[in-house]
Amino acid sequence: MEQVKATRAELLQKKTQISLARQGRDLLKEKRNALMRELMRTAEQAIRRGEELERRVGQADAALAIAEAIDGPEAVQSAALAARGQLALDVRAVNLMGVSVPRIEQKSVARGPLDRGYSLPAVSSRIEATAEAFEILIDLVIALAESEMRLRRLAEEIGRTTRRVNALENVLIPRLEAERSYIQMVLEEREREDLFRLKRVKKKISRN
Repeated sequence: MEQVKATRAELLQKKTQISLARQGRDLLKEKRNALMRELMRTAEQAIRRGEELERRVGQADAALAIAEAIDGPEAVQSAALAARGQLALDVRAVNLMGVSVPRIEQKSVARGPLDRGYSLPAVSSRIEATAEAFEILIDLVIALAESEMRLRRLAEEIGRTTRRVNALENVLIPRLEAERSYIQMVLEEREREDLFRLKRVKKKISRN
């Protein structure tokens, strides 16, 4: 406390700093609560997408097994080679309560029978069903990846915000309050000493 100036101007400054620090802490808490709500919403979304992906994986595997068993692995592989293509994703950052979170923008991977590159008479309905099932899987994987990236960013920001709240609440504000109390104590002590000296002066004057 030796570095603290025990003056009324310093006392006013400490009170202002405490008020601002408390306001900052409260705003950060509000931000953290909002981020927590968004985290929970995104987590529920990720869980739903994960469950849907797991269900669709089972359907796709079953469709593939049937197609290979009836049409043969060669026919399935030939159709897969003809239908393969490139997947373009547009990953953009969007601002969510001051947090940069990813948004994946892409057209659905699912295509119509005429858009897969193979001759329709050359493939069976089983191979068609298999292709459709795996295209749906890719869409779900991309959607789940977006949710998981968003979860990671939100969790990181919540951690940073919590550390800032703790620093304000447990370090800065207590230190400022201690300095304010010290200044008040010194000023009050000075006032008592001044009052005591004033009384002594008055007594001397009255005696004279």
